Amino acid sequence: MPDAPDANPPSDTYTHGHQPSVLRSHTWRTARNSAGYLIDELRPGMSLLDVGCGPGTITIDIARLVAPGEVIGIDGSVDVIETARQAQAEAGQTNVSFTVDDAYALSYADDTFDVVHAHQVLQHVSDPVAVLREMRRVAKPGGIVAVRDADYAGMSWFPPDPRLDRWLEIYRAVAKSNDAEPDAARHLVDWATSAGFTEITPSADTWAFATPELRSWWGGLWAERTTSSSFAEQAVEREFSTPEELLHIAEGWREWGVHPTSWFAVPNGELLLRA
Repeated sequence: MPDAPDANPPSDTYTHGHQPSVLRSHTWRTARNSAGYLIDELRPGMSLLDVGCGPGTITIDIARLVAPGEVIGIDGSVDVIETARQAQAEAGQTNVSFTVDDAYALSYADDTFDVVHAHQVLQHVSDPVAVLREMRRVAKPGGIVAVRDADYAGMSWFPPDPRLDRWLEIYRAVAKSNDAEPDAARHLVDWATSAGFTEITPSADTWAFATPELRSWWGGLWAERTTSSSFAEQAVEREFSTPEELLHIAEGWREWGVHPTSWFAVPNGELLLRA
């Protein structure tokens, strides 16, 4: 018998926020570069729930792969769901829809979906095991629960720069203060086991930002996020940093982005789970 949703789910704070600098990062994501571990499991006609869908680019891509199966993307932010709906309208993908919902208490009956997917979600919630249990509840028996999350402590870059070292220190402090886990990838198997999964297929993949175009984009994006995002606001309000220091770090990001041999790697942990 699937677990019932929590009657009093926690209220989490999203470390990044939903400012344009954040959404530019999220809209870069596709099924190919962010859910490759899941693609071979998808079949036309499958139903899929995308938990924490953000602006919907991965969701819409997946909808193309499972059409005519129904795909639903859910997120806790009204504004982000509206952005996803606009993207869906522009894409003309008719088998996908977007709605506001709570990952701790999904508005769907037990055993509803063939696949339940979450990308870069568990690192931001205070009770990832509860979210995984809820994802398992709405997955059909024998269905797939698929999750992928980054590991901030495993990120690497070149050339060395103490300003980027400090960025990582501040980011991890802010995330931890939200009862979140920035190093989620290494915890995924443990969380899944605690949520009751016994059939677990783990893997890992890496985003690499090292071409001139990608490093310029990544450096500029994080320069802006370091000074103009919810992360920046929380860093100052909670006295992990100062506006002056964040400006100094942002300049480090800009310099990294134009360095002719710069490199940035983001490791991601991935799990395919059988409900």
